[in-house]
Amino acid sequence: MNKKITSLSLLLLFALILPTILISGNPVKPVEKKMWAKSFLGQKAPAVEVEGWVRKPGSLDGKYVLIDIWATWCGPCRKVIPEMIPEMNQWQAKFIDKLVIIGISNEAKEKVEAYAKENIQYANGYDTQARVKNALRVTGIPHVILVDPEGIVVWEGFPKLPGYELTTEVLEGILKP
Repeated sequence: MNKKITSLSLLLLFALILPTILISGNPVKPVEKKMWAKSFLGQKAPAVEVEGWVRKPGSLDGKYVLIDIWATWCGPCRKVIPEMIPEMNQWQAKFIDKLVIIGISNEAKEKVEAYAKENIQYANGYDTQARVKNALRVTGIPHVILVDPEGIVVWEGFPKLPGYELTTEVLEGILKP
């Protein structure tokens, strides 16, 4: 009788554990590209209108334009900015004939100026009316779009999302002649 109870208990325990083992054995799904904005990929980018510039961009004619929407109060921005600013400064220098980088914040000029003057070597604008952010329907920042010379969005998203990072290699692939 004890053997039957023990066997039955083991069988019941196995029946309870087996589904858990099978479920946990499933492969992990890849991270989906999360967008905190309306997708404009493959579409004409909205016009960039700002109130003013802390550092004005050079000519955009015939160049790709990388637009980084950010804010000094934004936690995710503050987390990636220490890594992104040096990268963007390098990209601006490396791809000077092909790429213009523009940072845009919907904060007052003084806040953007104080933050941007520290390390940012690319153009930065302020837009307290959030025209660019609203035109792109951005609900979460940082948000980056890369626009080709014809005005079409060729890359968009959170620049440090695992599996979808905007890197030098990604830019090189896009900017190839």
